[in-house]
Amino acid sequence: MNLVDYGFIPSMMPEDVSGTPARITAVYKERYELICEYGHTFGRLKTSIYYLGGLEDFPTTGDFVLVNYNPSGDSQIIKTLKRKSFFSRRDPTPGRGEQAVAANFDYVFIMQSLNFNFNLKRLERYLTLAWQSGAVPVVILTKADLVEDYSEQMRASQKVAAGVGVYAISAITGFGLDTLKDYLKPRKTIVFLGSSGVGKSSLVNALAGQEIMAIGDIREDDSRGRHTTTHRQLIMLPSGVMIIDTPGMRELGMWDVSTGLGEAFSDVESFFGRCKFSDCRHQTEPGCAVRAAIKSGELSSERWDSYLKLKREAKFSDNKEGYLRQKQQWHKELAKWGKQMKKNGGFKK
Repeated sequence: MNLVDYGFIPSMMPEDVSGTPARITAVYKERYELICEYGHTFGRLKTSIYYLGGLEDFPTTGDFVLVNYNPSGDSQIIKTLKRKSFFSRRDPTPGRGEQAVAANFDYVFIMQSLNFNFNLKRLERYLTLAWQSGAVPVVILTKADLVEDYSEQMRASQKVAAGVGVYAISAITGFGLDTLKDYLKPRKTIVFLGSSGVGKSSLVNALAGQEIMAIGDIREDDSRGRHTTTHRQLIMLPSGVMIIDTPGMRELGMWDVSTGLGEAFSDVESFFGRCKFSDCRHQTEPGCAVRAAIKSGELSSERWDSYLKLKREAKFSDNKEGYLRQKQQWHKELAKWGKQMKKNGGFKK
């Protein structure tokens, strides 16, 4: 098995560090599915490094790691290699801070269906996080076969996602799939993001040319498919393209989007440097370029409201001290739990 086919670059290997490089293809709570030069295997985190020492970032699907390979059982994961891209969200569990979603991908396919799922506010949210990840966002409007005219949705998407490719497709009929060919290259990794039933599994099957993922039944009340993915997994297609499919997420809380917000809302932030006062809060100050743009119609109030809402949600950007306190408390609780588990023989050394 050649890990290079899974996107590994030899220069990723740090100096003076031993171990077998591997890529995480799925996460099952404390157990990880891996691919390495020996083929498919499973691994667990080394307790002293990840739980007690807190020396390494907890890996997620798509991460490259170093392992102490074990041919007769679970290998031991000893290091998370440097990421070229990373997608995270605010953990739905209060107090836990950041939750890793996927790593080391080249493109983010932001998927919305054209029949019942289309939502510009959600698209703005996904674009912000996609830009922050360090990869290239691509907007995929699915289920084009279920609507007669989608020109309005296309125009709205192109306006919100300025500079981003927007494509309408149908995984059922094959319409529009050829327009994605520039992204579907061997050794490239694409992460799929979208709410439940948007058609992620259907698109994986269409791109693979075979049914490699189960697809839920279509509900009669809203024509949406029931999402069947229950965990994040990396799938190698026959073409050599890798897909990271994610479970549909009801909530996608903002985390560190200091870069992504500016990229996704470049049209909004372009007015900031035009205000009369450098410390303008864009509220009632005289000479505010933002308020003037809203008044003239150059900037819509809805777009400005979306920007402010997402900025408020960005816990790291707006409340760094609170984030650090939560993160410190979480690591204390994790270390305490890890020591107790080690004492009780719950972990392998």
